[in-house]
Amino acid sequence: MQLVDPRPSRPIPIRITPLIDVVFILLVFFMLTSRLLPTSFLELDNSTAPGQSVDGDPLPELVVEASGQVRWQDQAWALPALMQELRRSQVTEVNLATSGEAQLTDFTRTLTTLKTAGIEPHWQRSAPAQESE
Repeated sequence: MQLVDPRPSRPIPIRITPLIDVVFILLVFFMLTSRLLPTSFLELDNSTAPGQSVDGDPLPELVVEASGQVRWQDQAWALPALMQELRRSQVTEVNLATSGEAQLTDFTRTLTTLKTAGIEPHWQRSAPAQESE
């Protein structure tokens, strides 16, 4: 008399359909419950030591415009002239923003030029334009 059924000779296939369903449900759950928080400034390089307070004057704000010029202190500057003025003013760190119509190439050129000159840029994402009602 045999109490246990003999094992079949061929392997039993593993069904992965329930596993795929569970993974899909988890994916949907995390996509719906997570959210991306907007940030106003994205620091590209942080040289502040832990525990060190940040004092002093506010950082100069540069805005890359659609024309490719950079606005600083209510004046539009060509990039080479702006770099000379920033060196003369001994600026070592700036906030960099873009106007809504600015080209990515102008932003990248400005960012690269600032970093090459030893000026630490912090990129400010501009707020979405509000539609007038």
